[in-house]
Amino acid sequence: MPIRVPDSLPAAGVLESENIFVMTQRRALHQDIRPLNLLILNLMPTKIVTETQLLRKLSNTPLQVNVQLLQTRSHTSQNTDVAHLQSFYTTFDQVRDHQFDGMIITGAPVENLEFEEVDYWDELCQIMDWTRTNVHSTFHICWGAQAGLYHHYGVEKRTLPRKLSGVFEHTIIRKRSPLFRGFDDHFWAPHSRYTEVTMEQLLAKPELEILALSHEAGVFGVKSADNRRFFVFAHPEYDDDTLALEYFRDVKRGLDPDLPANYFPGGNPSLSPIVNWRSAGQLLYTNWLNYYVYQTTPYDPSEIPLEPQS
Repeated sequence: MPIRVPDSLPAAGVLESENIFVMTQRRALHQDIRPLNLLILNLMPTKIVTETQLLRKLSNTPLQVNVQLLQTRSHTSQNTDVAHLQSFYTTFDQVRDHQFDGMIITGAPVENLEFEEVDYWDELCQIMDWTRTNVHSTFHICWGAQAGLYHHYGVEKRTLPRKLSGVFEHTIIRKRSPLFRGFDDHFWAPHSRYTEVTMEQLLAKPELEILALSHEAGVFGVKSADNRRFFVFAHPEYDDDTLALEYFRDVKRGLDPDLPANYFPGGNPSLSPIVNWRSAGQLLYTNWLNYYVYQTTPYDPSEIPLEPQS
């Protein structure tokens, strides 16, 4: 799909060099169609990398998507240039009166904190409550998925003995789900986290549906029965070198990390990994955007149905 972004966003040049159709605002003004309005709450410290990864995955249908980037006001990013944030990001008070067809809430490196200890937790809860009435379908990633399950359904995260890092095989539970259209029965996806939510916890919530599982990594994802919320604990959008960069960063910090599982050829970190998750990751984001956003969202965004308060 043509991803509609500001003309000078750094990700635009990267994606255009990969022959991905990026539509600048200037060109989009000449098209007489309604684009999907998508909001990305980027909680990752490496914001430009995350922007590029997500925009790459959202770029493979004939739809036009108007992407808006959101940051929290209650947390100051230490790893992204202030000028970039001022140029391309908005804050919640600037979008709270708008409706969006879809929203993505990313992960964040705060898993070892209790949710209430995160400095922007109150603001994030306010945003997640707002999605009930102003967003048609919301896609939560990794810590963002754990945060969403805790806030909306009271599901607690559990600390793992060691960081889970690597690329793991998954089995699809709901094979007829449009989210997995075009998938093989088994697929691979990267994980990188210190905490988990277990299958037993999720089965205790009848309003949730488990989507896919991994023997090694646990639950891959779950959704609400009404398709308004998706929670994915993996990182299907990761680049080929993302786990490597995280591993070498942790080594440098003296954290004694395990090698990412099923990642470096022969377990040798001097060798470049061979990507086996790219196609599944692409399909996942494309299917969510197509079947759970585009095909079901109201033509008039103001008609997004209100969700009953739980």
